[in-house]
Formats: sequence, structure tokens, C-alpha cells
Amino acid sequence: MTTPFFTQASDDKLSDVSIQIALPMNKDLNSLLLSYPCCVLLYYTKSITRQGRTNSEFTQCSSIRMEASKTKESQGAAADDEIQPRPAAASPPALPWTVRLQVLALVTATDLSQRRDGTVNRFLFSLGDRQTPARARPDALGVRSADVTVDASRNLWARVYSRSSSGSSAVPVPVVVYFHGGGFAFLSAASTPLDGMCRRLCRELGAVVVSVNYRLAPEHKFPAAYDDGEAVFRHLAANNDIFPVPVDLSRCFLAGDSAGGNIAHHVAHRWTSDAEPDPVVFRLAGIILLQPYFGGEERTAAELSLEGVAPVVNMRRSDWSWKAFLPVGADRNHPAAHVTGEAAPEPELGENFPPAMVAVGGLDPLQDWQRRYAAMLRRKGKAVRVVEFPEAIHAFYCFPELPDSGKLVEDVKAFIDRNGGTRVL
Repeated sequence: MTTPFFTQASDDKLSDVSIQIALPMNKDLNSLLLSYPCCVLLYYTKSITRQGRTNSEFTQCSSIRMEASKTKESQGAAADDEIQPRPAAASPPALPWTVRLQVLALVTATDLSQRRDGTVNRFLFSLGDRQTPARARPDALGVRSADVTVDASRNLWARVYSRSSSGSSAVPVPVVVYFHGGGFAFLSAASTPLDGMCRRLCRELGAVVVSVNYRLAPEHKFPAAYDDGEAVFRHLAANNDIFPVPVDLSRCFLAGDSAGGNIAHHVAHRWTSDAEPDPVVFRLAGIILLQPYFGGEERTAAELSLEGVAPVVNMRRSDWSWKAFLPVGADRNHPAAHVTGEAAPEPELGENFPPAMVAVGGLDPLQDWQRRYAAMLRRKGKAVRVVEFPEAIHAFYCFPELPDSGKLVEDVKAFIDRNGGTRVL
């Protein structure tokens, strides 16, 4: 038997997501609320927050939906023959209550932390952003971690995950450099869901995972995150001694989810456009983009049809993130956001731009941009594999209880095995 715990109606403009959570009657609600303090914070501050916002702010998403209904038919396939318009869903996706609670905590913390002047209330967000320290001792998965300073002057560091020593540790393993999501403005390499995901990747892929703690917007706008990603990659190329186990630097992969996928693309673009170290010793073997965050001024069919239905990402949050990250005065057709060529020139990719894997979720409003990105790579003659998860929400990979999360890890492993190249022994 279940009891309604928290219902956030679609007309609540604090997050503009319709989420209903039902918890088992025998659960201790107090302990769950303490685990997700932002849920409590939302409950007690909702009326206060409403009073502090203007009527125009509360009607913003309603206006967006009206725009969607008026323009959807005219946009359709004419905008791009690679886009497949999808009918609007009648209800939010079916998710386990544990996932719904975590999503609620995330979107609530995000919405309440976004100040009207475009800055972020870091303290408020920290209430919902659980952190996990590095652990030198192997965990239950046999994975250990350590934080490595890359550039103290800009507080740039990375968390290195490796499997505990065993008889097979003499065999060099690939390296996966990972960039976390969060709209360029939120989360860190120490955020608990991302730490757990990197530990899982380390174990399942049989690789060393290096999770980059890049500087966040809006305090550090474009191109700070790209500069940090490139700096970490160069640091790894020049400092092999930071790895606790033997690694094969000819099998390096860049990976990232959401905004981190955007960063991975741009770092790969820079890396393969400039002079590289000896490619026999240090080689970018592939990029792995999990629901990468690309965009433009155009509203795609998926953005329109999933507005107010899909959790995590909506147009208001997405627009806020681009404004926080992009240079002052830039719009969403800036080359950092728009890489697919409809409203600006396509990027010039170097000859050594690596094979790519792009994961796409059918309940992710960003999916059309992701398919356009893959199509752009094909037009450039680059190898790309698109992996579709029709029932997946944005950030589904952070929730191991979702079956698609396990399938994704299998696909990533297959991609690494297929593009691993020759080992340096």
C-alpha cells in the first residue's frame, strides 16, 4: 500500500515538472526527508518564493507552452529532415519512487539556487548536493579513489578511480577522462551520484577513470570549462606517475554526460586540431557522449513535445544554463552550444578527430540536438555510433536501479573494446 508523499503540479513554476511520488507506508518519512533536505526546503519556502517572484515569471512556462502549440505544426520536419517529431506524452515517465525522489531533490535544489540576477546560491544548492570523499581503501566494488591537483591556482583537480591491485594489474588498462553534467553550473566530481557512477564505470569497463572537477559557471563562463578539460588531458599526457596502476595511454577516451558531453566534444576538437603528443604513446581513441548538451535558438520538436512532461530538463532551465555559461550577450547559436550547422557554420574537425558514441534518450528534450550532432559527424566522414534508449529520461545513467543504466555501461564497454587500438606493453 502506498500513500501520496509529495505532488508537484505542472502549474508550479518553481520547477515546471509534473512529478508525483508515492512511498510505501512502512517507510520512515522523516529519515527520507532528512536525506533530501531540499524537499523540506521547498515545502516550507514555496509560498515565500511565490511572493518574491513577479507574475510574469510565474507565467513564463505557460507562455512557452502556448508558443509550442502555435509553432509545432509549422516547424515539424521542415526545420530539419533529421528530426523526427514525437507526440506529446500524456503523463510523466514511469519511474521507481526512489528515482523520483532523487530527481525531485535535484530539480528543487537547482531551481531554488538560481537567483534572478543569473548567479547561483551555492550554499542553498549544497543542501541537496550530497558529497562523497575520495577513498584510498577499496570499496565493495574493489574500487579506490584519490584526488589529484592539476592546477592549484584555479582549484582544478580530478578524482582518479582504479581497481584494487590484483594478479592482472600488470596489464595496462585504458583511461577514461570523465566530465560531469550539471548545466555547466552545478555538481562536482565529488557529488555522490556521479562518484557512484564513476566507480561503476571503473569496475565494469576495467579502466582507470579520471573525473574532472572543472570550474563552474556563471562565476567562470566560456571557455573556462574547456580550458580546464584540456589542461587535465595535457597533465595526464605529461604525468604518467599519477596513475596507481599501469595504464595504456594509447587508449585514452574522453567521456561526459549532458554538459560534460559538450565539454568532451570541445576538448576533443581542440586536442585533434592542435599538435598532439606522440600518438603511439598518447592517443585519443574515442569520445563517449551521454545525452550531450547541445542547443540553438530554434526550438526542436522534442523540446516542444516534452515540455512540462520530461523531468530534469526543460526549456527554462536549459535557457538559464546557456545564459550562465556563454559569453555576455551571446545567444544559443554560439559555437559552444550550436555545433550542428543549421544556424552557423559546422565545426572544422581535424583528421584525427576520434570515433564517437552518442547515447540518446527518448524522454530527453535534448535528443534532437544529439541526433543532429551525430549526423554532423557523419557528414564530416567521422565514425559515430548512436545508441538509443526509447524510455530513458535525461541523466538516467545516474540511477543504477534503472535497467537502461546497466545496458548503457555494456554499450560503453563494447565501444571501448572496439576502439581500443594496439596496446603499448
